[in-house]
Amino acid sequence: MVESVARTWSDDLALARQCGAGDRAAQRALYEREKRRVHARLFRILGSNRSIEDVLQETFLQVYRSLPSFRGESSLSTWIDRCAVRAAFAYLARGKKRGPELELVAEIPSDEPSAERIAHARDATRRLYAVLDGIDPRQRLAFVLHEIEGHSLAEVAALMDTNAIATKARLFRARQK
Repeated sequence: MVESVARTWSDDLALARQCGAGDRAAQRALYEREKRRVHARLFRILGSNRSIEDVLQETFLQVYRSLPSFRGESSLSTWIDRCAVRAAFAYLARGKKRGPELELVAEIPSDEPSAERIAHARDATRRLYAVLDGIDPRQRLAFVLHEIEGHSLAEVAALMDTNAIATKARLFRARQK
């Protein structure tokens, strides 16, 4: 297992170097490998909206621009996650006027939750993102990363490039709202 982790780590470092050097095939490979995971993270932070693809693109632009300075002290996926969090924060800080834009879910077979339960879940999601739209972007990021994605306080602080005290304060204020 240690050999597998070391091989993956060195593979990531080699891929990062190739991407940083402008190798289009390596950049495409990195994008294809990470886009679904990053998209899912952005979806949890931003909710369903038309701008998510733009923020995804901005994330990978930041990744490619910053990869020449990647030293491999963290995993490549952690590096990409930090870029995604920064891109989401920049989007939220710009104050884009947006409402929650949830899509209808196709009918689910009868052995799944009832239509009423699904409607309640959709309504709760709409209300959650309506509240999240009204709070400070830093508080929103901390809340989503901790409460929705389940990251520890230390992980949230690292992703947001801040300390645990500031993260706790942001979570407290977000929960109040």
